[in-house]
Amino acid sequence: MSSFLSDTLASHRFQLLATAVLSGATAASLLLGYQALEREERLTELKQSIPSLADGTHETQQLNGFGASSVPALDKEDARNQELARRAQAGDFDEELILEQLARNRVFLTPEGLEKLRRSFVIVVGCGGVGSHCVASLARSGVSKIRLVDFDQVSLSSLNRHAVATLADVGISKVLCLQRRLMAIAPWVRFDLQQEKFEEAVAAKMLDPWHDGGMPDFIVDAIDNIETKVELLKYCHDHELPVISAMGAGCKSDPTRIIVGDIGASKDDRLSRATRRRLKLLGITSGIPAVYSTEQSGEGKAELLPLADEEFQRGSVGDLGVMPNFRVRILPVLGTMPAIFGLTAANHVILSIAGYPIDYVPAKGREKMYESIFNYVQGSEEKLARMFEPGVIGVKTPLTMGDVAFLAEELYHARSIISGISTKLVLIRWRKPEVTNLNIIGEGKDVQKCSTIRLRDLVCMTKEEATRHEKDILKLGMPLESLYDAETISNVEARLAEAAKYEKLR
Repeated sequence: MSSFLSDTLASHRFQLLATAVLSGATAASLLLGYQALEREERLTELKQSIPSLADGTHETQQLNGFGASSVPALDKEDARNQELARRAQAGDFDEELILEQLARNRVFLTPEGLEKLRRSFVIVVGCGGVGSHCVASLARSGVSKIRLVDFDQVSLSSLNRHAVATLADVGISKVLCLQRRLMAIAPWVRFDLQQEKFEEAVAAKMLDPWHDGGMPDFIVDAIDNIETKVELLKYCHDHELPVISAMGAGCKSDPTRIIVGDIGASKDDRLSRATRRRLKLLGITSGIPAVYSTEQSGEGKAELLPLADEEFQRGSVGDLGVMPNFRVRILPVLGTMPAIFGLTAANHVILSIAGYPIDYVPAKGREKMYESIFNYVQGSEEKLARMFEPGVIGVKTPLTMGDVAFLAEELYHARSIISGISTKLVLIRWRKPEVTNLNIIGEGKDVQKCSTIRLRDLVCMTKEEATRHEKDILKLGMPLESLYDAETISNVEARLAEAAKYEKLR
């Protein structure tokens, strides 16, 4: 063996190959190093080209008053960021640096998808915990035109959930706070600030086209007041403006229960329930995507409590609010939950604008359907067991509701594999077992009778199709070819093979 290695290492061909490999690696390293150095030089030149702001001459932006204090003088870093943003929005920013900052999004969404995102115009109404995280994600992901609508100011209690606010921002408007912080991250993003309460009377102005005439590609509803929320959603519905609505994050603690679904089916959330009912009264029963939680209240969990009697005794309750007839109670909010709501809404907007496939698991309102399908499998397996062991009862099925949900929704996309029909769906064995479908362990009072069913054995059909399948295939033992054509059999086999791959992940 050592002689073979010595001969190989000494051969002229090996030496040439080794030299070529080393030369290629050296060249690649030099090239990558040069590119990195060139990028660093471009970035340094760009930063150095910004005029000195030591003289402190810069403008402050005064918005209208809803209790917000005057905009404080910008420090040197803020002023520098403002100047960088001004020049970037004027086109004086290296395009390659922008693409490098957005490189991960570009690879994920494709260059075409990212370009759609960079041309897009998004309006976010409500810039608190939910809205601020949504805006921050949109700006970081490439959206170049963002209108921010919120009348409120940053408070100390905002800091447990706001995406970018600091102690230095307390007392200034939320819309200005977002612009002030995000221009340091993505200076090419253009912000249109509207510090005003959204309501029907000003809806047309707040949701009108961008300065270049472009209509909004998406609107995010991050309002936590029912009246204004309904007004916004109705306006978007009536004017066919794409919108996603974020429901209540208050009193929620389970991030696994947050989903995107149609507002007409949202549940277990007071804000979504109240919003849905009011929209139905206005003739809007569905068609608006919503981010909401299916988490239910329970013992020991945070609850929205009424104001204490002493608060009423102090005077007008309306004086406790930010403005008349607005909310006056402080919601119990875990700081992480508004962030997840906001990021979920931003995720939906980004994928929708970029044209990326959206295939959410329809978890909302499906529990009863899953239970019905599970019971059907259980009954079908027990009937099949009696064909092999007459009189057997109490056959258990080694499936969970999660298995049923995966098969029905993820694998078969809530449609019959036979006809494509999406109603009255069940799961049933595709093939009749050669010996038995029963596994018996123990005896006497300790006996356990269990079906041998696996994910790879089940197909999705309508109840009527399953009745025929059970009679002809499972009971009479007829060949599959006698009931189904070759294309259907091939489609089923492909799904069963896919199910087999996922079984190890259960």
